Amino acid sequence: MMPWPKKPFIYQINTYVWLNTLSRTYKRPITLETVPDKVLNELADYHVDAIWLMGVWQRSHAARASALNYQHEYRGALPDLTADDVIGSPYAIGAYQVEERFGGRIGLALFRKRLQERGIRLVLDFVPNHVATDHAWIAMHPDYFVQGTQQDLRTRSSDFFSTKNFLGKPLVVAHGRDPYFPGWIDTAQLNAFHSGLRRASLTTLLDIASQCDAVRCDMAMLMLNDVFAHTWGAQAGERPATEYWEDIIPQVKKAYPEFNFIAEVYWDMEARLHHLGFDFCYDKRLYDRIRENKINDIRAHLIAPIEFQNRLVRFIENHDEQRAAAAIGIARSLPAAVLICTLPGATLLHDGQFVGRKVKLPVQIGRQPNEKLHPDLKAYYLKLLAETRNPIYQEGQWWYFNAASGNGDSSYNNLIAYGWRTAESLCLIVVNLSDHPASGHIPLRDWTELANNRWMLHDVMDGDTGYERDGSALSNPGLYVQLQGYQSHIFHFRRC
Repeated sequence: MMPWPKKPFIYQINTYVWLNTLSRTYKRPITLETVPDKVLNELADYHVDAIWLMGVWQRSHAARASALNYQHEYRGALPDLTADDVIGSPYAIGAYQVEERFGGRIGLALFRKRLQERGIRLVLDFVPNHVATDHAWIAMHPDYFVQGTQQDLRTRSSDFFSTKNFLGKPLVVAHGRDPYFPGWIDTAQLNAFHSGLRRASLTTLLDIASQCDAVRCDMAMLMLNDVFAHTWGAQAGERPATEYWEDIIPQVKKAYPEFNFIAEVYWDMEARLHHLGFDFCYDKRLYDRIRENKINDIRAHLIAPIEFQNRLVRFIENHDEQRAAAAIGIARSLPAAVLICTLPGATLLHDGQFVGRKVKLPVQIGRQPNEKLHPDLKAYYLKLLAETRNPIYQEGQWWYFNAASGNGDSSYNNLIAYGWRTAESLCLIVVNLSDHPASGHIPLRDWTELANNRWMLHDVMDGDTGYERDGSALSNPGLYVQLQGYQSHIFHFRRC
């Protein structure tokens, strides 16, 4: 396995939709093994460190049958939807075997090898909380699941379903759920407290780890002992002495030391999952604050300890969220993209984000609609991602700066400023997340090497040849900046 960089860039692909689109484009069936080199080279040109292939595992027949009942809902995303487009959720896993239609295990291995040749890692899914309602474990190991009674089935029909074990004995099994919503009807709830389930999960993860470089763990916080007890109460059984992830992550990392665990996590539980061994956790709080345009709250978020920020995953869209072009608009997505790409921590990018796709595709369908694409947006992303290959983002020390008034007005409050510093290089990022012009001073007094020198500042994003500034003035009152709405600066400093 290739070691992971300190600040990785991960590109998420919906595997079924991607291969379907490629097959239509090339007018022949495309599997993971036969993805054209041109396509992989384009991914490499994005300068990402990993591809997350979402949904490679075998889908469930029962999950597809359930999804067929909701075709009327899916037509909002795909008006010409047919039954053939309904494939079932990739998060109601029928088996942790690579779909044969994608090329199976061998096809995935060959795809991974081709990624490695381009310096790209592979991320796959792991869904700890639930499996599909027709997963083999239900028949063979019903004790792995939260079970109920006929009374539960009558009074909580949205949370339980009836099935049978391999001997034909009737069972009442819970649907997977979190504590705040009814069950997901295409899933069966695994029992996080059961020791046999933990051993089986470890075996599954060791097999997954032999095929990729990291897993993105769906709703990882649901397996925490207190969360699980709150969700299921006495039906969960006796609470174990150890946490689920404590029993799993160290064992996988012992076998695969470079393997990474990435947590989808909410409810401010990131630090707990870091402590339990996760390398990175979703930064949903930053996403929410960007979407709600709460600039003061974003600034407050960025004063968290750097050790914590280094292990967050920054994003402005993924398959669970609305597309950025629809949720915040293309104009505001530009400075938001600069933020997620140049802040500490990992960056998650989503297939279609670079071209301004607006339709949030239900995960239960396998074809995406034709949409108007935005080549100018892609050019912006390519420039930005090329900038992030500068070693300063991996090797540098991160600094947060407070903006100050420049012309006596309050528009500086719309500015977010921070920088990266090595012994040889300085880089300052200033972002205006508002739609109004903003100006102010950015005092750089913490960068003491600025004093007694003159500096040329080159803005990567607008291509300006440079601004010459006095080092003492850069320290106090600071660099004066004036940005239009949604504009960003990425300044690199060079001694004159």
